[in-house]
Amino acid sequence: MDRKEASGSRFVLPKVKRVSGEIIDIVIEDGKIAEITGAGKGIGQPLKDVSGAYVSSGWIDMHVHAFAEFDPYGDEIDEIGVKQGVTTIVDAGSCGADRIADLVAGSEQAKTKVLAFLNISRIGLLRIDELSRLEWIDKEQVKQALRLFRNVIVGLKARISRSVVGERGVEPLRIARELSSETGLPLMVHIGSGPPDIREVIPLLQRKDIITHYLNGKKNNLFEADGRPLQILTDAIARGVHLDVGHGTASFSFRVAEAAKRHGIGLHTISTDIYRGNRLNGPVYSMANVLTKFLSLGYTLEETIDAVTCHAADWLDKPELGRIQAGDAANLTLFTVDDEQVELIDSEGERRVANRLIKAKGVVAGGEYIECEVRA
Repeated sequence: MDRKEASGSRFVLPKVKRVSGEIIDIVIEDGKIAEITGAGKGIGQPLKDVSGAYVSSGWIDMHVHAFAEFDPYGDEIDEIGVKQGVTTIVDAGSCGADRIADLVAGSEQAKTKVLAFLNISRIGLLRIDELSRLEWIDKEQVKQALRLFRNVIVGLKARISRSVVGERGVEPLRIARELSSETGLPLMVHIGSGPPDIREVIPLLQRKDIITHYLNGKKNNLFEADGRPLQILTDAIARGVHLDVGHGTASFSFRVAEAAKRHGIGLHTISTDIYRGNRLNGPVYSMANVLTKFLSLGYTLEETIDAVTCHAADWLDKPELGRIQAGDAANLTLFTVDDEQVELIDSEGERRVANRLIKAKGVVAGGEYIECEVRA
């Protein structure tokens, strides 16, 4: 059934499978979940080609770059959203106060729901050293952007690594901390190559702040050479700091991810840090590809999918995005888990062969079923 046939007032997803294995029918009417019932009991026009697929609440990608004008860190919203099985994306600081209005305007034309972290630098990712000059951090402009777009902005973004801050060290993060206190918004902090040393960065983070790229394999990372987590990491988790994958071109290591799992670290949210370059050329490619990597690491399907559904929705304080419940707007991802051999690659160039592959099949969003164009 194509998009038009599945965009009527009432249709049924027949015999779809929850991650728990329960087989159900989901009845969609006027863009809402009208009923969740036993397999074969849903009344309405059936989408026969989804029968047997898994269903979850719509996948949420907590770290993307969806402002197409910026290069290299930009892409088209729906290319990294609904076409990949992702119904909600959170742009991770592509735009500061200068361009956030343009990002919001662009999102209104998309089928994917868009939220955003506001870059504390007013220029955003117009340049990749956006925090190297403190005059680019204008507190009043940040606050004005929040007044205008508080329904879209979920937090503040600060990229704290050598190529971004230059000679400024942790000073941009200290300013970000002040802005967080003044606005009540949490921080998403990108970590990468030093200086500043990771031991200077993490102690400045508080409850609900996000460390993105926590599984990176760079020298300035959160794990000892033998794989043990640094004390600053375990202390941060105890304070309620949230861990986000942010795979990206240079920020996910199989070796570090294995160490994290071995020592019981995570799994909070899985995100892609996707943009045009790493979508087309790898190593990210798609959300399904990144999820397959975590399945290959030994996480269960439920743990893996929770990290892009209920965990992300809980952090966003939007529980309706992380559940399947009658009366809610229909926000669903359909996918398969195929017994198929696939080669996976991390950001360090290390390759692994997996035997199970997650493939995005389609989404229900905006009252219609949209078939995915990027499956794995």
